[in-house]
Amino acid sequence: MSKIIFGFLFVTILVVGCMGGNGGLKMKYYKKQCPSVSVKVRDIVWSKVATNPAMAAKLLRLHYHDCFVRGCDGSILLDPVQNTTTEKTAGPNRSVSGYDVIDEIKTALEAECPGIVSCADILALAARDAVSFQVSYIICNTRLWIKD
Repeated sequence: MSKIIFGFLFVTILVVGCMGGNGGLKMKYYKKQCPSVSVKVRDIVWSKVATNPAMAAKLLRLHYHDCFVRGCDGSILLDPVQNTTTEKTAGPNRSVSGYDVIDEIKTALEAECPGIVSCADILALAARDAVSFQVSYIICNTRLWIKD
């Protein structure tokens, strides 16, 4: 039993060690290339969610469906070409919506930073901001009364 646990720990340490360094996700990745990416995405998403609260769930679901099959690669945004089926038109994804918000974000970012921000990152940022709007809205509109 201890050999199994030792083997598992060894493999885990090896995998974590290989993932360290330069690989993986980075905070503020676009800070130099497109510094306003977070603000632009947040402003567009929050304005859409403020007018349609159901949009938060739609954007989160859109991101989930993109990540479901082969990882979060933005492939759910691809339109079909010449009778081919894409993730966008696959059976389980036909009821997914929120593409219009993603298109608006992509257009705004392309105008300012052409070819910099990936579609997968836009989906992730939009899902993050859609969920964070709900939390921010609740916090900002709830008064906490503290008694001395």
